[in-house]
Amino acid sequence: MTAPDDVPFRLVIHGGAGAINRSRLTAEREAVYRQVLTQSLNAGYAVLSGGGSCIDAVIAAIVVMEDSPLFNAGKGSVFNHEGQNELEASIMEGATRLAGAVAGITTVRNPIRAAHAIMMKSPHAMLIGRGADTFAAEQGLEIVDPDYFHTPHRWEQLQKALTKEQVLRDHDADSNIPFVSTDEKHGTVGAVALDRHGNIAAGTSTGGLTNKRRGRVGDSSIIGAGTYADNRSVAVSATGTGEMFIRAAAAYQTAAQVMMLRKPLREAADNTLAEVSKIGGDGGLILLNVKGDYAMQFNTSGMHRGTISNDGIAWTGIFPGEPDI
Repeated sequence: MTAPDDVPFRLVIHGGAGAINRSRLTAEREAVYRQVLTQSLNAGYAVLSGGGSCIDAVIAAIVVMEDSPLFNAGKGSVFNHEGQNELEASIMEGATRLAGAVAGITTVRNPIRAAHAIMMKSPHAMLIGRGADTFAAEQGLEIVDPDYFHTPHRWEQLQKALTKEQVLRDHDADSNIPFVSTDEKHGTVGAVALDRHGNIAAGTSTGGLTNKRRGRVGDSSIIGAGTYADNRSVAVSATGTGEMFIRAAAAYQTAAQVMMLRKPLREAADNTLAEVSKIGGDGGLILLNVKGDYAMQFNTSGMHRGTISNDGIAWTGIFPGEPDI
């Protein structure tokens, strides 16, 4: 059934939250970030404005960011302790609560597509490692040599982390490697979407932590931690300190507050971030309900983010205090 053209839809995205230093981010580099965020929004908008599904819009938006070296997902993923790129992603649809996730994959160009394939074409909710890579290849997804994910600035990040014997998030102050003479922060990517059929979906994708142990899994591939969607509440995608977001069941906790306690979206997100903070974490959340209400909350110095709706006007933000539309 085709929905009327005047039915509202919306897409909200993030590209990571953390210690983004405004004084050291040049206008030129800021413009590059905003350009890719806008491309991501426009990709999702093309799906939604044409009557496409929230799931397809989430995938379209995330693929743009996975294909950019600016973000810690897909092409721009960080290296683990052994000098490998291990990627993860998850996706969930709010009408049926179907979900799919991958972790520890090394050869799939777009992990979000692999997560979707698991959701739609397997009886499982999650596959990891070689099994996930093999399944993705069997489904005809684009397979690349692991060297595809090798970028010079990420390799330099690993060398710095190895020297300091640290495990670094993209958002940590010490994770910075000068890139085009500026203080660059790159991060986990995610999207939430409402389509013209009244359904919502969420997806998240990341390369994890620089210098992480082989086999480490973060919140981005865990349904209920980094991703969650339920038409009765909200679609959520998280970014930040993965271990703490897992321990707080951050995405589900946010959705549960909306559904069970009738909390406003921003309040629910802020409550969750406060709980994450209590156990030593920080980060951000984007969320969206079936009415088109949304929130983009974070307790760090910045979060790459954006939104677009029926009017086709893409809004992007990085720092606090930028009024959204």
